[in-house]
Amino acid sequence: MPEPTESEPNLSEPNVSEPNVSEPTGTEPTASAPGATLTLTPQLLSGSVEDLRAGTRPLLVLGPSLGTSVSVLWESALAHLQETYTLIGWDLPGHGDAEAYTESFEISDLADAVEELVAELSRNHGVPADLPIYAAGVSIAGTVSLTLALRPDTRFTRLAALCTAAKIGDPQMWSERAALVAQAGTPTMVEGSAQRWFAPGFMARQPAVVTGLLRSLQHTDRHSYAAACRALGRYDLTGELAGVARPLLVISGEQDPVCPPSAVQDLAAAPHTQTAVLDGVAHQAPAEAPEATARLLKEFLDD
Repeated sequence: MPEPTESEPNLSEPNVSEPNVSEPTGTEPTASAPGATLTLTPQLLSGSVEDLRAGTRPLLVLGPSLGTSVSVLWESALAHLQETYTLIGWDLPGHGDAEAYTESFEISDLADAVEELVAELSRNHGVPADLPIYAAGVSIAGTVSLTLALRPDTRFTRLAALCTAAKIGDPQMWSERAALVAQAGTPTMVEGSAQRWFAPGFMARQPAVVTGLLRSLQHTDRHSYAAACRALGRYDLTGELAGVARPLLVISGEQDPVCPPSAVQDLAAAPHTQTAVLDGVAHQAPAEAPEATARLLKEFLDD
């Protein structure tokens, strides 16, 4: 992905004429005020504000996996997507430069926040009402895509869910992880995540990609991470899949120990849903197989 330049605007400001983009600081994110509404900040990953106003290309909203930054996770895939879409990213609370959010929240709250992010772009930058808007999310952001796909009135035309499932793990596992990270911090997750996230041999082939993702995890706000774990522990769409209302693509990694292809058999039977499997990929598809991931997305979104 190209390095941020002075031409990249702050998308949260209406009618931006002057840029206001900061480099990641590495400092701990500022905590949210008690009772604050969960909000997400849009990041312009490719394209321009003028592209948004003119509807030059369809808008593709990208989401991260738990413990990663969207710009790092999708970095290698951007070159394969940016000619076709204007790309907007969002980070989970307390991830990347996003403000920490330590209140309890649900996956549906993240879905609401993604919907509001798109509505804010439309209000601030005049996104055409008929512009196709798509979403693609990995792992926890994939659960957001699944949640949005159940909404008949969502602004998203088509959605993709990568390395995810209608239910991930079990509540006790997520509760225990949340308690550990809240007490000891996200560095306790680095070793185990390295084993779960990447297919065998990937760390040796792409050490810089691995380092970037694990660094994102290490610097994630521990309380925000714990809140996301608890949300995943309460998340379960297995009884709602007959209600999928939007075209949906579910992409699994052949070697994903967290959400293997067998975990999406129920999704394969859902209406409006297609599934695909990426060979030699585990839990971070856009980083492990950026070109193949982008190809599947383009084939589905442009159908």
